Amino acid sequence: MPEFDTLAVGDVVAEQSYHLTRDTLVRYAGASGDFNPIHYRDDIATSVGLPGVIAHGMLTMGLAVQPVVDWAGDPARVADYQVRFTRPVVVDPANGADVAVVAKVGQLDADARAARIDLTVTFADATVLGKAQVRVTFA
Repeated sequence: MPEFDTLAVGDVVAEQSYHLTRDTLVRYAGASGDFNPIHYRDDIATSVGLPGVIAHGMLTMGLAVQPVVDWAGDPARVADYQVRFTRPVVVDPANGADVAVVAKVGQLDADARAARIDLTVTFADATVLGKAQVRVTFA
């Protein structure tokens, strides 16, 4: 488990890539109960102005925080997590979609012994989650 005193603003603490497929979306829909057809039917997705079937926002959000949880060593260290959804992750029926996550120390609070970890989450060279920040506490 990382130690607070060894961290510096700007440190990259985790990096991870995820390959999503249409099967991934079906499995997530079953697990979450979110069966909105924009996550599995191209005709419905395009009829509402989307470029195609998109990944569930909460799936993207959940995948994005996982490298920080793994790095922290204990999920209880994650005290807060928030994002803004800025762009959809379009999951191609043949090629899927690759989502990349880079987690970097954005701020350190010595009094609270907490770190703000800033996430850069991209798909097709574009950021898909804005203001993605995780607060990690160190007892």
